[in-house]
Amino acid sequence: MKLIVANWKMNKTPKETKEYLETFLRLIEGVDDNVEILICPPFTSLCIAWDILKGSKVKLGAQNCHYEQKGAFTGEISLDMLKELGVSYVIVGHSERRWIFGETDELINKKVIACLEKGIRPILCVGEKMEEREAGMTLKVIESQLKLALSGLDEVSERIDIAYEPVWAIGSGNPATPEDAQLVHSFIKELLGKVRVLYGGSVNPQNAGEFLSMPDVDGLLVGGASLDPSSFAQIVKVSQR
Repeated sequence: MKLIVANWKMNKTPKETKEYLETFLRLIEGVDDNVEILICPPFTSLCIAWDILKGSKVKLGAQNCHYEQKGAFTGEISLDMLKELGVSYVIVGHSERRWIFGETDELINKKVIACLEKGIRPILCVGEKMEEREAGMTLKVIESQLKLALSGLDEVSERIDIAYEPVWAIGSGNPATPEDAQLVHSFIKELLGKVRVLYGGSVNPQNAGEFLSMPDVDGLLVGGASLDPSSFAQIVKVSQR
């Protein structure tokens, strides 16, 4: 089943979240259940989002987590806290966490392990920078990120999702081509087996269908285009074709 994810990043207050979700749920009435829909709002909106989404076809995810259950980690959020708010997915290792906040592959590995132990499904993000792409290192970078993030884990392909997000495409308005995505997605499946792989990076209603037409693109991780309920609803509907 395809997975279509909205990553709102640091956008939308609880009030704005309520308005968005009420509109979005109306827009996707009648959408078949052959696609999973996931909304990942900021932490401050998880409570109101769960109240609205309970009983709907839309699932709730978080954009980050800490790997410890509790403790002196000022500003962090535990998986138990997220689970109590109805969170079933967590985005782990997003490039903005890696390159802006300095998260290492070793830290990301701890988060993946913690998610699996708590029964929350991680969406592990991988992707290369422009200079790595130009140097022909894309597949080497992806392989390294996957091996380090999944170190110590066996047979995880049925319990996680992978999101390929080339760093140079995120928010740039310059996405990878569907053929580029297919090449990397196929490579990831060769490494990990039967795993669901999403594409992310400047996805919009106009190009979503082209990406989803590729045989190894199993869903989308949508940033900016998910901030408008009409735009994201269009992407969800495209995914059913």
